[in-house]
Amino acid sequence: MRILGVCSYKGTNYYGWQKQVGFVSVQSTVEEVLSKVYDSPINITGSGRTDAGVHALRQYFHFDTEKEKDLKQLAYALNKMLPEDIKILSFEKVADDFHARYNAKRKVYEYRIVLKNKDPFQDQLAFVYPMELDFDLFKAALDKFVGKHNYQDFTSKEEDEGGFVREIYEIKVSKDGNNISVRFEGNGFMRYQIRNMIGAAINVANKKEDISFIDYHLKDDKKREIISYKAPANGLYLVDVVY
Repeated sequence: MRILGVCSYKGTNYYGWQKQVGFVSVQSTVEEVLSKVYDSPINITGSGRTDAGVHALRQYFHFDTEKEKDLKQLAYALNKMLPEDIKILSFEKVADDFHARYNAKRKVYEYRIVLKNKDPFQDQLAFVYPMELDFDLFKAALDKFVGKHNYQDFTSKEEDEGGFVREIYEIKVSKDGNNISVRFEGNGFMRYQIRNMIGAAINVANKKEDISFIDYHLKDDKKREIISYKAPANGLYLVDVVY
């Protein structure tokens, strides 16, 4: 049978979601505990990767097993065994052909910025930004990314089956005091894409770049030039995956 799991995690102590030799990842940590509970090797497949230091409110994954278990009890047992910075939210049975990655129709991310010169309580959970930022310019820069574009200059991915083309359905930017939240919803995002888009928008908002910088790097009829502006990982959250 195939089981769909949902978890949340604070990514500070992990080298991203995906397991890698010699590094502690969220995937390997969950797999290790699941394998102990099932008393047999369990391999899980996530909805996608998150980089080192990136957080998730709802990350989805699936795994296969022949052993029947009460899924509420399974979640309870795992949460007792997992570190405090990873929590299982739910388990449910799904069709055998369901795939946590390939069945995803859209993904929702959020990037959080705190406009302060220093904040020890937000340091790992948001980008604490010490410089002046023109919020209207920041929002106008991000609006440029809405729609279907070639994002080859906004990802470090070497090759892409879709030609680096993705569609962003909506970008919501809100500000509450010193806290800025940017919510992205799209059909998919490539490695560093959101962090590079935020980095570009910040450098427009602090007047280091003109807003035409973004228009130029969204052109699909030019040689690839990956931008050098990348916002830190600790401000990024995977909010949800829509199936």
